[in-house]
Amino acid sequence: MSSDRIRGIVEHPWFTHGITALIVANAVTLGLETSPAIVSSVGPLLHWFDRIALTIFVVELVLRMLAYRERFFRDAWSLFDLTVVAIALVPATGPFAVVRALRVLRALRVVSRVPSMRRVIEGLLGALPGMLSTGALLGLVLYIAAVMATGLFGSVAPDHFGNLGTTLFTLFQVMTGEAWPDIADEVMAELPWAWVFFVTYILVSSFAVLNLFIAVVVNGMESEIAAEQRAEAARDWAAEKERDRIMLEELRALRAEIAALRQGDSRERDVRVPDSGA
Repeated sequence: MSSDRIRGIVEHPWFTHGITALIVANAVTLGLETSPAIVSSVGPLLHWFDRIALTIFVVELVLRMLAYRERFFRDAWSLFDLTVVAIALVPATGPFAVVRALRVLRALRVVSRVPSMRRVIEGLLGALPGMLSTGALLGLVLYIAAVMATGLFGSVAPDHFGNLGTTLFTLFQVMTGEAWPDIADEVMAELPWAWVFFVTYILVSSFAVLNLFIAVVVNGMESEIAAEQRAEAARDWAAEKERDRIMLEELRALRAEIAALRQGDSRERDVRVPDSGA
């Protein structure tokens, strides 16, 4: 079977939709296997379905390799699918028993099958440099605040600010908004002015720096969508130019046929005129 014919199979809508549905169904069965009651009743059926699904995934990858050949290994999403399926093929016994829990990673293949999800991930990857810079800024703010809070509140609330590690965890908890009033009340019972520190820290970390993450991600998503729209517009423009070229060639061919017919009629009249005179 030629690569073009195999490509037609793997790119056919029913094939892609079928694989996506199987990925979702397999993810559901892997979740059901975590229930002892369900495993005791239909465990063999679930294991059988899991093996069948894994076999189909392997066959699908082989077909895609045959269809795209070296292009398969240059596509990041194809390599992602290959890695996920390869992990599932590792024997889940002995030292590799932990790999059995990683079988659920097959559910991530839905991301590579659904274009909208793929665009979201690509947008996040595009925003990664900005996210790293924002994360470094957040880490710096957290470290400075932890050093200050350890010196200020270590003797008052040692359970929360007794050392730098404990303070870092406490301030991370405060940054997320979890139970921070209780922590602040405990400190303010001894140091009433401590509210200034907590309010300032929350304003800087939660309302300023954390929102930078959202801004960076949104900007990355917008850039990805704009790039996709430009690529789609370029494809539409190229397709329109190709249609115009084909139409122009057909018009030229039609004119040539008309000209040939006219020349044929002219020769036929030239031949008939002498015959009628004789």
